[in-house]
Amino acid sequence: MSNKKVWFITGTSKGFGLALTKLALSQGHQVIATSRSIEELKNSITEKQDNFLPLKVDITSDKEVKNAVQQGIEKFGRIDVVVNNAGYSLVGSMEEITDKEFRQTVNVNLFGTVNILRNVMPHLRKQQLGHIINIASNAGYVGFANATSYNASKFAVVGISEALAQEVNDFGIKVTVVAPGQFRTSFMEKGSMQFAKNRISVYGLDKAEELWTNYSGQQIGDPEKLVKILAEIVELENPPLRLLLGTDTYDLIKEHREKEMQEFETWKHLTLSTNFD
Repeated sequence: MSNKKVWFITGTSKGFGLALTKLALSQGHQVIATSRSIEELKNSITEKQDNFLPLKVDITSDKEVKNAVQQGIEKFGRIDVVVNNAGYSLVGSMEEITDKEFRQTVNVNLFGTVNILRNVMPHLRKQQLGHIINIASNAGYVGFANATSYNASKFAVVGISEALAQEVNDFGIKVTVVAPGQFRTSFMEKGSMQFAKNRISVYGLDKAEELWTNYSGQQIGDPEKLVKILAEIVELENPPLRLLLGTDTYDLIKEHREKEMQEFETWKHLTLSTNFD
């Protein structure tokens, strides 16, 4: 890829998406930025207008995604980097979360990503060039109580990324799945993080909501450092497939993997007992 790239970024009205959009524009790149809150996005970007295409897109709509990709290519001629960033967390126990709430979380976090991938792939494959960055989470590697729908979607994003990387390798397309930890964005603010409407007192969701909301703004991770890393890895000839970002994420997943291996070894006698004699 040339130094000047065309970025397609979802979830750009705030958080990582907005920070990355601003950084890419400041570096002279062109950005197709999608959001459900288009006015908020336009108000946040005040310069580099010739290189900036803000689009109001519901990523759960395959039709809207397809139109956005086409508009981006019509304006800039190509797409080089795709960043699937849009998503949110729903907090609540498996028993508390309604079918509608669960499906909506997965629809945005997983199927929104799938819609983007399906519609950009023909163009990237034709170019024989591109880099796809899927934003997952440490919740894509470790299960957390009261985050079942979020875990389901982010585990799936990790799996899709690993499979996709194998499918597109021969076309010169790179894939990186990023697992951030706790970064100081608006992710945990009211209106961003969602909580199950149905409350069952024994699960303590009221207390969990209070704790999470109060924690917002105290996260240790610097989002500006994260997006700078994303801008750097797209310049690499051999970028990582899996990228953990944040000391909390590294420690958490490392410990989790060690416990997994211990459990696998404990039950190895059953694991290896299933072949025909």
